[in-house]
Amino acid sequence: MRWTLATAALATAFLVAAAMSGPHSRGALTGASIAGGTAVLSVLAMVRTAGSRKPMKAALAVVAVAFLVRLVLVALGTAFVITEGESVVAFVVAFFVPFFAFAGLEAALVHSLRHRMGAA
Repeated sequence: MRWTLATAALATAFLVAAAMSGPHSRGALTGASIAGGTAVLSVLAMVRTAGSRKPMKAALAVVAVAFLVRLVLVALGTAFVITEGESVVAFVVAFFVPFFAFAGLEAALVHSLRHRMGAA
């Protein structure tokens, strides 16, 4: 539960920051929404599979699938931002800065599963 709450809180903070980016807010909100939405879904999936027989393997599968989904969504988001005439730079910054923060949270969650397996 704490991983999900931490991810949701961080996603909200990034969305608020994107909304405050002035004339570039639409592109920034698109990037922050994709990064935050995929991160929350990824963490929810990892937490849900944590009770499985092989939680590490399941969590790493979630990370791989989430990465591929993000790859497609970044391409679609970039195309959307360009066609709408919004700031591509704001989109890229608002996606990749949160992406790396969320990658750290996801890595910490996977690491905690490793410790949980050793204690069992």
